Amino acid sequence: MAASMEKTAGTGNVLQFMKLIGQLKRVPRTGWVYRNVKQPESVSDHMYRMAMMALIITDPTVDKDRCIKLALVHDIAECIVGDIAPSDNVSKAEKHRREEEAMTRLSGLLPQGLKQEIYGLWEEYENQSSPEARLVKEFDRLEMILQAHEYEQLEGTPGRLQEFFDSTSGHFHHPDVLQLVSSLNEEREHHMSNADGTKHSGKSQTTNAD
Repeated sequence: MAASMEKTAGTGNVLQFMKLIGQLKRVPRTGWVYRNVKQPESVSDHMYRMAMMALIITDPTVDKDRCIKLALVHDIAECIVGDIAPSDNVSKAEKHRREEEAMTRLSGLLPQGLKQEIYGLWEEYENQSSPEARLVKEFDRLEMILQAHEYEQLEGTPGRLQEFFDSTSGHFHHPDVLQLVSSLNEEREHHMSNADGTKHSGKSQTTNAD
């Protein structure tokens, strides 16, 4: 009887964990909100594409499965504390304290082995204590600028979100990531050049009409 009750309680806690992380589907990425992006992505949208980046990485020297886990866990505290952006004027120490408290609550809902694994993955990413954690941090930044580029395309406002690109300058080091960043920058520059050409062409036609 006692074992059955314990199992029921454990299942209830896991369900509560799933409901809490489900909130990530409804937590918008603050940076986009502050820049007035329409229908900004959620935190879980961001983490999903990061996990896919980890899945398709070709570097045989990193633990791909660990990278996927790190990508899926690194922002889950935000289901409780929200997406705290640099412009929120919350110190790094305070942000870490809030997220650490949230992770203790979240991981505490899981069985012992999983509790240690989930909390350990979050801590590994926070401390950037492994090659995998450092690579996933690069995925975090890459996903952000890829999303910024997509918003510029969707809005028809090339270059509007330049500050996000500027914030990542000098932070990419992995060869595979550098290649993707280079390709992204080329595509973005092409779209910006085309937009400039269209503007000049429009002005020229207006002048001729006058």
